[in-house]
Amino acid sequence: MTPNLKNGLTLAAIAIAATSFSTAAFAREEIRVVGSSTVYPFTSAVAEQFGKTGGKTPVVESTGTGGGMKLFCAGVGAEHPDVTNASRPMKKAEFEMCQANGVKDILEIKIGLDGIVLAHSKKAPEFGLQVEEVFLALAKDIHDENLKFIPNPHQTWQSIDPLLPETKIEVLGPPPTSGTRDAFLELFMEKAAKGQGGYREIKEADEKNGTKDYEKIWKSIRQDGAFVEAGENDNLIVQKIEGNPNAIGIFGFSFLEENKDKIKPVVISGIEPTYENIVNGSYPASRALFIYVKKQHIDVIPGMKEFVAEFVADKAIGEDGYLVEKGLISMPKEEAEKTRKIATELTPMAMPEK
Repeated sequence: MTPNLKNGLTLAAIAIAATSFSTAAFAREEIRVVGSSTVYPFTSAVAEQFGKTGGKTPVVESTGTGGGMKLFCAGVGAEHPDVTNASRPMKKAEFEMCQANGVKDILEIKIGLDGIVLAHSKKAPEFGLQVEEVFLALAKDIHDENLKFIPNPHQTWQSIDPLLPETKIEVLGPPPTSGTRDAFLELFMEKAAKGQGGYREIKEADEKNGTKDYEKIWKSIRQDGAFVEAGENDNLIVQKIEGNPNAIGIFGFSFLEENKDKIKPVVISGIEPTYENIVNGSYPASRALFIYVKKQHIDVIPGMKEFVAEFVADKAIGEDGYLVEKGLISMPKEEAEKTRKIATELTPMAMPEK
């Protein structure tokens, strides 16, 4: 075989192999979405609407925010999802995992707002809680009057405050893989820890010594039965607290709205979780909701641009949008416009700070 012929065959073989790889890598017709159980019903509604317009209805799976990030960041190609739902921002470590696995350009699209709520059965007595009281009920360790840390001794709400009910502390919440759990820890547990002397001392020591004891303490939830991990399915929490008037559940505001005929909110720090209070920021446990989109899949998986456009359209996330009817809290107009600009211009996100 002559050298030129040999080189020609080699180049042809490479070209065929590359074409085959590209086809195999993206041999999928429907969009695949994973991630947050809180965002799941909103994405499912968008997927249904997208399917009605002639596109292939996307496959949406509820895996929890953390689980979705792992799947999303595992790589590029048909075996990896195109979009992940998230009930918190992507973490720096997750972004770095994406980059290491070839997921280079990621669109961070804020779709609306939500609040972390505590709720109980409509049969339960009315009472409210301070953020600090939630912390004292659920922290694994708390400090005494001498700032010495001890295992959490509180068994009833009344032991925290004499004005609270004399019922056993029983809180049902999501597992560590859930964005709702992450948001709860930051909006309740960390916020309360910042205001207490013993924790401030540990934080100052961490900053001086480069340790992480403070973070470990405020993230540690008691494991003696007062807090029960109820899985990623928020509907299961609703069912359990509906049947147990003494139990309190933790989940997103949208689930409270969907089930307000069965459960009612616990007022937090004197503020009720309502649409208005979350939008104006007065409710102390508000958060943003996101979808993350793999830009490398946009021009390869059919319908990606159109699906993203549907998600950020005013008819979906606007004040009178169909997602708002399902419990999403719409963003202020300027925030919505920023979201649409990112979606339209396909602007990749920068690395998160933490």
